[in-house]
Amino acid sequence: MTDPLPGTQAWLDQVSEPIIDPDRTIVDPHHHLWERASWTYLLEDLRKDTASGHRVEKTVFVECGANYHDSGPEHLRCVGETEFVTEIAAASAVRTRDEGGAQIAGIVARADLTLGDSVEEVLDAHRRVAGNLFKGIRHAGAHARNADQLTIAGRAPEGLYAREDFRRGLKRLGDLGYSYDTWHYHYQNPEYAALARAVPD
Repeated sequence: MTDPLPGTQAWLDQVSEPIIDPDRTIVDPHHHLWERASWTYLLEDLRKDTASGHRVEKTVFVECGANYHDSGPEHLRCVGETEFVTEIAAASAVRTRDEGGAQIAGIVARADLTLGDSVEEVLDAHRRVAGNLFKGIRHAGAHARNADQLTIAGRAPEGLYAREDFRRGLKRLGDLGYSYDTWHYHYQNPEYAALARAVPD
C-alpha cells in the first residue's frame, strides 16, 4: 500500500485533531489558492477547512504564483494573481449562516522589489484591482545552500537582502504603508537583521 499523496483528502484524513477553544476568534494569516493540473484549492476548500470546528472568521491570502497573466509586461504579470484572489474574496464575503467558513480579508501579493522606486507601478496595479484588500508584498529572500536536497527550495538569488535596488523597493513599500512578508533559512537571519536595520520602516 502506498502513502496518500500530500495535500489530498486521504492524506489529510490520516490525522484528526481535537478542536481546542472553539469560541476563540481566529484570523488565519497565511493561506494560498490555486488551480493547478495536479491540485486545486479554491473557496469551497477554504470554507471547509475554516468551518471545521474552530472559529476562523477571517484569512489573509499570501502570494503563491497562481494565475499570473501569461502576456504583457513581465513585472505586471503577478497582478493576475491578485485579480484571481480578489474575485474569490468577494465571493467569500457572501455566505449564509449555514455555510460558515472565513472571509478573505487581506491579500499579500507579489512584486519584484528589485525594481526599486519603480515598484510603485506594480503596487498601484495591485491596489487598483484589490482596493483595501491589498495589504502588502511578499518577495522571499530564501536562498538554500543545499537546494538540490530540498522539496521546496528557496529560489532567491544569493545576497538579495543586501542589494541596493531591493532595499530601495522595500523602502518604497514602507513609505506607502504596505507590509513586507518574506521567508528564509535560519542561516540567513544575520542578512535579514541587516536588512531590517537598513530599512527600519
